[in-house]
Amino acid sequence: MIKVVLLSLSLLVFTSCQPKNTSSKPVLAQQTQIEKTTFSAEELQEYETAYFASGCFWCVEAIFESVKGVKEVYSGYSGGKEVNPTYEQVAYGRTGHAEAVEVFYDPKEVSFTQLVQVFFGSHDPTSLNQQGPDRGAQYRSVAFYKNETEQKIIQDYIALLESKNVYGRPIVTQVVEFDVFYKAEEYHQDFERRNPNNSYVRNVSIPRLNRFKENFKEYLKEEAH
Repeated sequence: MIKVVLLSLSLLVFTSCQPKNTSSKPVLAQQTQIEKTTFSAEELQEYETAYFASGCFWCVEAIFESVKGVKEVYSGYSGGKEVNPTYEQVAYGRTGHAEAVEVFYDPKEVSFTQLVQVFFGSHDPTSLNQQGPDRGAQYRSVAFYKNETEQKIIQDYIALLESKNVYGRPIVTQVVEFDVFYKAEEYHQDFERRNPNNSYVRNVSIPRLNRFKENFKEYLKEEAH
């Protein structure tokens, strides 16, 4: 079954995940307390990992965190050559990295195939180096694989989507062997949860998350409904 939804691209152009200044941090809205189950590094080692990039990682992290079986999601950088890149470097396209997420999941509750469906169903994989108002190779669509099985799952799903002409345009998602993931600065983690009044979060991230929830209700954690 093809589980995918075409997302509206009619987003407000005055908001962007990319910083508009040269400071090390973006200007944040007032942060709020969030309730979230946290796991130690040792506990997370019990779970599988998956890696995806599909635009601003604030949005992507929030989407995968709403999926049942997903235990933790970190925002970060992957797909480039720069060692220990900073947000400034990545956001201005200086590293080859994409804004990406690291997903820790329990394969007894959610499969890698389902995570791939979540990935393709929560962004526009036909948009080259752009998602919504965010433009540049750092916002490109990438599905990373760690082994041949994952590679085949991704490639087979792309072939299925294209055979059904789901998007009406060619899928430009890169299918890339996973190398390394660099966790982003702490202020990026759980950004949407902690900054609900941020203009980008209000106008881009939350609407994107809500569209995903509306179309993937059976994939959601109970508290995400």
